[in-house]
Amino acid sequence: MTIVATTRAEQRPLLPILLALSGAHLLNDLIQSMIPAMYPLIKEAYHLDFAQVGLITLAFQVTSSLLQPVLGYVTDQKPWPYAMVAGMGSTLAGLIGLAFAGSYSMVLVSAALVGLGSAVFHPEATRMARHAAAGQQGFAQGIFQIGGHAGYAIGPLLAAMIVVPRGQASLAWMSVVALAAMVLMAWTGRRYADMRRSQIAAAKAYPPSTSTAAAAGGSVLLAMAILIVLLLSKNAYTAAFTSYYTFYLIERFGVSVQLSQIMLFLYLVVGAFGVIVGGMVGDRIGRYRVIWISILGTLPFALLLPYANLFWTGVLSVLVSIILASAFSSILIYAIDLAPHRVGLVGGLFYGLAFGLGGLAAAALGIVADRIGIIDTFKLCAWLPALGLLTFLLPRTR
Repeated sequence: MTIVATTRAEQRPLLPILLALSGAHLLNDLIQSMIPAMYPLIKEAYHLDFAQVGLITLAFQVTSSLLQPVLGYVTDQKPWPYAMVAGMGSTLAGLIGLAFAGSYSMVLVSAALVGLGSAVFHPEATRMARHAAAGQQGFAQGIFQIGGHAGYAIGPLLAAMIVVPRGQASLAWMSVVALAAMVLMAWTGRRYADMRRSQIAAAKAYPPSTSTAAAAGGSVLLAMAILIVLLLSKNAYTAAFTSYYTFYLIERFGVSVQLSQIMLFLYLVVGAFGVIVGGMVGDRIGRYRVIWISILGTLPFALLLPYANLFWTGVLSVLVSIILASAFSSILIYAIDLAPHRVGLVGGLFYGLAFGLGGLAAAALGIVADRIGIIDTFKLCAWLPALGLLTFLLPRTR
């Protein structure tokens, strides 16, 4: 009876670790999302043009996007449970640097330090969430990612309430958030280290049965390429909303800036629920079906949205947000299942691509909008979910 009870306990997700990871994700992404919200202040304080503002984003995204798979590969070779604490230390240094930067070059260095903190956090946190999932990978990734979505939505609001009225130096107050995140990450790292020692001991005592051989290298590479294209379609359409939805609403319906911001906030908030719902559904019906639904299922609503009135635009944007947000956890878990011994590398690669592709798509859509207008840009972007048809080429997995 003791052995059966122990086995059942080990098959349940470790909620304290998952909730702590979600909280750390919230605090990490909250800090990151405050940087773009400060651009008007920074632009005025240092007399920058838009190209120089773009370089701040580049400095942030180069470290946060490109370094994630590298750091994930390194920690795959030698896991370091307290890596997230060190990463948040880099974020804290970047926050202080941004608050008291005496020059534009210091702003760039500080933004890069915040990006470095993100690059360290996501691969290691992805590995922790996978080990704490006890087989319910979608549920675990949903819990983990909902914190990031919430932080991304809350960050600009905090910036508007605290930093914008009081000036750039008030950003130093956010160091309290970074310190709280470091404490939470230290606790999570200790619990994770204990959990891993228990899992290793159990694996030695009860070796797993021999499984079927992994997929061939060529099949894995093809599947990874398809998943990246699907991620591009998701992030490009998401970038249209996060960067230009307010402009679209103002030009299409003549609404106030405040109302457009409220509708954008609603779009971002409901996406957090889509993440966890998609993860839990994926545990039941499989990642393959969820990828089909979350990408291609967005298409009819996306095509209707540019022709709807203001009320139905709000309704359709909520549906798009919920359905599309469910895609990332399934894409990530599907990719990790293809390379289960490279969790940090795959997690870093796909989180890095999520940042990088979103930034590139936002820049490209800005160029398109300058040429054809923001309304026609949304009509064009509505066809991006059609790339979900590529899901047909993915190999079926159990």
